[in-house]
Amino acid sequence: MGLDRQNPSSLQEQIAASLVREMDDGAYEPTGQLPSESELMARFGVSRVTVRLALGRLEQAGRIERRQGKGSFASGKRIRHELDSLLSFHESLRAQGLEAAMCLVSQRRVALPAELRGLFGARVRDCMEVCRLHLVDGEPVALATSLLPPGLADVDWGAAGALPLYAVLDGHLGLKVARAEITLRAEALDAQAAAALGLAPGAPALAMRRASFTGDGRACDRTVFLIRPERYEFCLNSATSARLGRR
Repeated sequence: MGLDRQNPSSLQEQIAASLVREMDDGAYEPTGQLPSESELMARFGVSRVTVRLALGRLEQAGRIERRQGKGSFASGKRIRHELDSLLSFHESLRAQGLEAAMCLVSQRRVALPAELRGLFGARVRDCMEVCRLHLVDGEPVALATSLLPPGLADVDWGAAGALPLYAVLDGHLGLKVARAEITLRAEALDAQAAAALGLAPGAPALAMRRASFTGDGRACDRTVFLIRPERYEFCLNSATSARLGRR
């Protein structure tokens, strides 16, 4: 819809109102990113000053976030994770068109916790513990700590740390994930996890615990994701869940 130059409302007010309607209608899903200033100038036939005044009104009203060098984004945009989709956490972010990245926090070989003895075979008593930070648009959204088969001890995690975990399991051990068991609960962050996620110690997080398996039942990983709750939501397709329930 074009601008009405006879309207008593200013041009920037009309542009702001138009963008609000479009955000409310989901026009900028899935990333929440609005058109660039240049695109808005061409669309509405106005100057850059007018566009910036319109965006400034939206920012002041809390409807958008303006990120240096990246553009304007709808505020409160929540990332979705489909529980019925067999994607790694990183792949799920990328599938939504998000600028997702990972950075390696730590890697070490550790003893398997007593309650997980036999996870990777009856005689296996240790495993690889790999901790990675997941980011969207350069901002942390989740801290993931994975217990992995000891066969990954020789992996160059400096390079593999940027790859989806399921791709690492397949590429290095030939383990193809066929199913995953997931549980969710609220959890308070300890000081180390809070610092990684940019939150205060004791702040609430969504804790997603995932166990992944091959088609013949071999365990691939046990991972705990500590997720910023204000940025994330989980969803389940009822039709898919009904089919899973009949299997």
